[in-house]
Amino acid sequence: MMTMKSKPRQAHKWALAATLIFSSALICVPRADAQTSQTSRMEIASASNADAAIPTVSGKAHDEGFVIGANDVLAVNVWKEPEISRSVPVRSDGKISLPLIGEVQASGQTPKQLEVEIASKLQNYIAEPDVTVIVQEIKSQRFNILGQVARPGSYLLTNSMTVLDAIAMSGGFRDFAKQKSIYVLRAASGGEQVRLAFNYKDVIKGKHPEQNIVLLPRDTVVIP
Repeated sequence: MMTMKSKPRQAHKWALAATLIFSSALICVPRADAQTSQTSRMEIASASNADAAIPTVSGKAHDEGFVIGANDVLAVNVWKEPEISRSVPVRSDGKISLPLIGEVQASGQTPKQLEVEIASKLQNYIAEPDVTVIVQEIKSQRFNILGQVARPGSYLLTNSMTVLDAIAMSGGFRDFAKQKSIYVLRAASGGEQVRLAFNYKDVIKGKHPEQNIVLLPRDTVVIP
């Protein structure tokens, strides 16, 4: 049986326990805030590091051997001049049209040469124009395949396309194709044509792999 003296002691114990719980809660709150603050600082630092790690594009990389031709699609960008910057096709006469400067001869030039010419013409209108020319679509570089194939004709030339690739692209041989007597006609520097032999039967057996040459623009593959 509880006495009158034990009741104050029990009440004192409950009050002390409540005080300890409340104090613990107060102590935990700042720690949580500190952890949250520290986490936020870490996230901000990570974001800053990520931004710093983003590479910036500097310079203009070009394939100096590529020559622009008719039907190619060019992206002409003039720094801070969006009204002049645009994507333009090279017309059949080899020219493109741009605001302010009108027609410019693009065919026969490399992208870098065309950049210099466009910048030179824009100097009359813009101080120190910064011009970039990128070939978006290559449609001028083609090769021909003639003779005993399923689909003879002119095809777009892609990177590192070989004679075997050309035969596959054209649908393969017809029944009476002379697979040992195939040849490639290639324009030489003097304007003459060079005849390069290709023996399909040997090449597919691993013999004379050097005959499976990489095609160049305006090459003609002949299947007798």
